[in-house]
Amino acid sequence: MAAQAPVTPPADACPAPKPAPVPTIRRRLAALVYESVLLFGIVFIAGYLFATLTQQRNGLTHHHALTAWVALVVGAYFVWCWTRGGQTLPMKTWRLRLVATSTGQPPTAGRALARYLAAWLWFLPPLALHPLAHLPVPATLGAAAAWFCLWAAAARLDPARQFPHDRLAGTRIVAAESR
Repeated sequence: MAAQAPVTPPADACPAPKPAPVPTIRRRLAALVYESVLLFGIVFIAGYLFATLTQQRNGLTHHHALTAWVALVVGAYFVWCWTRGGQTLPMKTWRLRLVATSTGQPPTAGRALARYLAAWLWFLPPLALHPLAHLPVPATLGAAAAWFCLWAAAARLDPARQFPHDRLAGTRIVAAESR
C-alpha cells in the first residue's frame, strides 16, 4: 500500500473567521451609563406624550398604564436598534455590537425581545423587595446596588465574559470593528 500525501487546502481557500473579541466589562458598563442618559430623554418624551394624550393631571392617575407604556416604548427602541445592525447609539460610540450566539449576526426580533425582557433582571428582583418585604427605601436601594454589582460580577465568572441576561437570551456583546 502506498502512503497517501496529506490533503492541503487550495491557496485561495478562505481561512475560518476569527471570533470577534469580547470587550471588557468596564467598557460595557460605561456604555450602559451612556445608554441610561439617552433613555432619560426617550422616557421623558414617552411620558410627556402619554400625559398629553390621556390628559393626565396627576402622576398617580393611570400610573400602571404609564409604566406599561414606557416599558413598551423602551422595549421597542432596543428591539428596533438591536435587530438593525445590533447597535444602539451608545453601543456605536463604545464600538460594541450585539450578535446572536449561534449565527454571529444581529439578533432576530424574538431573540432581541428575549434579551430586553431578561435584562430587566438587572433591576426587578431587588426592587420587588420593597413592596413584598416592606423594606424601607434606603434598604431597597442598597439591595438594588448590591444586586447590580453581583449581576455585573457574574460576567467575570462566565467563560465568555457575558452577562447572565445575554446567556439567557442566546446573545453576546462583541467588539465592533472600527471604521
